[in-house]
Amino acid sequence: MSGIVTPRVALVTGTSSGIGEAVVRHFCSLGHQVLAVDFNPAGQEVAEQAGAAFFQADLTDGEACKAAVSEAVKRFGRVDILVNNAGIQHVSPIEAFPEAKWRQIIDLMLTAPFLLTQAAWPSMRENGWGRIVNIASVHAQVASPGKSAYISAKHGMIGLTKTAALEGGAQGITANAICPAYVKTPLVDNQIADQARLHGMQEQEVIEQIMLKNAAVKRLIEPAEVAELVAYLASDAAGAVTGASWNIDLGWTAQ
Repeated sequence: MSGIVTPRVALVTGTSSGIGEAVVRHFCSLGHQVLAVDFNPAGQEVAEQAGAAFFQADLTDGEACKAAVSEAVKRFGRVDILVNNAGIQHVSPIEAFPEAKWRQIIDLMLTAPFLLTQAAWPSMRENGWGRIVNIASVHAQVASPGKSAYISAKHGMIGLTKTAALEGGAQGITANAICPAYVKTPLVDNQIADQARLHGMQEQEVIEQIMLKNAAVKRLIEPAEVAELVAYLASDAAGAVTGASWNIDLGWTAQ
């Protein structure tokens, strides 16, 4: 994953913490121009510290998705790389899962990546080069109780990735998905608390007995590890890689 890096223009979503923050910092260190997009205004400080521009947007609003891409084009002249990372979580059995929460998760984690891809596509096509990297999850491959909306969105993201790969190949546009197991992020911290309540367990028991139960490597993943893989898939070196789901899951799906 090393070598000469061509500076590109990247739009990254969900950047105020976790994987998105790590990707923004890594991209900036490689010399890319980055528009960091997040609903949380705290993302502005993160972006400024990394050397990126910031755009605040509620990506459950389709017009905000289009506006984010327009902002990147206005600032930097084009969009070369799109990293769809923004996400939320809600843990509840299907029987009790709130409809409003279901719609919010699907809008943010499946509809928004589609709309952002659609909006960035003309710029990538015009330049004959594009990289779409969708941050899916090990839960795009397997299911767990209590996460029906999250899992449905992530499974759908794999389908979107494959379709974009087929449509983009002849235009120099690749699309890939990354499927991490549990990463050390605020989102996962919240999941630990939610799972503890759902199962009547202590939080450390959730980590050991649920999150790492199926892992061969018994630890959580660092956001920087995911960012390194994103950088590879967004590089010139990955031009022959498209339509793939890259597991970084501690061996979870090897069994």
